[in-house]
Amino acid sequence: MDEPAHTRFLLSQARGGRVCFLPTAGGDDDEHIKSFYVAFRGCDATHLELFRRTEQDLRGFLLAQDLIYVGGGNTANLLAIWRVHGVEAILREAYAAGTLLCGSSAGCICWFECGITDSFGLGLAPLHDGLGLLAGSACPHYDSEARRRPVYTAAVRDGLAAGIALDDAVAARYEDERLVEILSSRPGARAFRVDASGEHPLEVRALG
Repeated sequence: MDEPAHTRFLLSQARGGRVCFLPTAGGDDDEHIKSFYVAFRGCDATHLELFRRTEQDLRGFLLAQDLIYVGGGNTANLLAIWRVHGVEAILREAYAAGTLLCGSSAGCICWFECGITDSFGLGLAPLHDGLGLLAGSACPHYDSEARRRPVYTAAVRDGLAAGIALDDAVAARYEDERLVEILSSRPGARAFRVDASGEHPLEVRALG
């Protein structure tokens, strides 16, 4: 959430100014939550903690939002905790109702069927039980973590679903489950479609 251009773009796409942060992947870390409020200052911003849960009506709370932003951290733990609390089903309902769903790192991977993650503590490995709102796989941090690229391309060659790889500061925008465009706030940052035959560069539009 340190990319003002991305924040402005997200707000321009939402139907209103009610914004909710889900810090679950980071263990509801206080610093992550503070950073969210700084990034989305001026909005009707709120957040939902599940480790220290106080909100009883999760469905009503989440369906009242115009934009739901999912923070980074442990993708596997994120998915498990959401499922225990019934958040997965609510997010599907919110998506169908037109809520803008977005996020970074774990908050990128979670929307896809599968991806590459460091969630399991033994280096990078495939994760196969994403929400599946978007088909295929995802791999963020493609340029900033040296092992991401070779591990992801090898996993796709070995049978992981084809998907999208994103450098840091790059976002993929989807509408109706279809990739519409790639956006970047950093010059030279790239994105790729990755399948069993290799990497295929995608056109990137610079955000002002």
